[in-house]
Amino acid sequence: MDEHGRVSTTDIRTAVATIIEAVHATLEGRSPSLAGIAVFVPGRRVLESLRRSFLDHAQAPDVRPFADEVVAITRALEVVQDALDTDAAHRFASRLTGTEAQQLVVEMAHDMRSPLGSILILAERLRMGAGGDLSAIQARQLGLIYSAAFGLSALAGDVIELARGGTTLLDQEPMAFSVSDVLQSILDILRPMAEEKKLTMRCVGPLADVRIGHSAALNRVLLNLATNAIKFTNAGSVEVQCAERDRTHVEFSVRDTGRGIPPQVMTHLFEAFRQRQGPGDYAFSSAGLGLSICEKLVRAMGGELRVETESEKGTRFHFTIELPLPTRF
Repeated sequence: MDEHGRVSTTDIRTAVATIIEAVHATLEGRSPSLAGIAVFVPGRRVLESLRRSFLDHAQAPDVRPFADEVVAITRALEVVQDALDTDAAHRFASRLTGTEAQQLVVEMAHDMRSPLGSILILAERLRMGAGGDLSAIQARQLGLIYSAAFGLSALAGDVIELARGGTTLLDQEPMAFSVSDVLQSILDILRPMAEEKKLTMRCVGPLADVRIGHSAALNRVLLNLATNAIKFTNAGSVEVQCAERDRTHVEFSVRDTGRGIPPQVMTHLFEAFRQRQGPGDYAFSSAGLGLSICEKLVRAMGGELRVETESEKGTRFHFTIELPLPTRF
């Protein structure tokens, strides 16, 4: 491969020679070896070109091949194809389990977020009438596009955050921020999802609005919890609430009227990369990254993420953290 990431002629020639030798080995009853093909060479394309060339040659008017030879060579090509597929799968698996696995996953997540962010912006602008009036069906379709893109974008963000330890949003020093602004931001982002499911969504702020803390981390926790609440609520409401416990401590909660969480899930609720035990088992997501990050961030802010749930009646996540009032001079 050259400096621009392109496959060289030498690489292609090596791949062709290796595949032809693998076909000969198969015809002779030996196991084919593909060790001579570099990981970046499109071996499957080379093999397919050889297959087509062979079949074109066998069908030429001036060629009279023996049928058994054609069948044997075709089968040999299929064996090499299987070997190529297996080899590619092993190489991919080795990257996912090797020392570069984390960086590979983070890079993929970064690559996902940029186009997804564009989709979110465009979908919301269209929903707000930037391209003209929308019919009811168009508005619903845009709502579905927005919800799907937001879910994928949030998952990509969770992967990046978890790969960095899950608490990078607390790296900066605490600063003064508006709790109401945080709640309004969540409402603005999630309103299209709630409207699509015909849910009522409310955000209730504190009496003393300006506090000292980590607004980005708080926003991330409440956004993840509220997103889950909308996802698993089919009728009723989702409420994000903030209540002052004393001058320095504030309780935040996200309550929904959804289906609730089964008891057998509770012990693994905050585990990352948890797996369903069987088809249809309850899970907030296939990976469980969002709640894991929420739990890490809340703990890093000095709180404890708790949950109250009742089957078919709803769930309430809540936590209390210290958010002092700004010092007045």
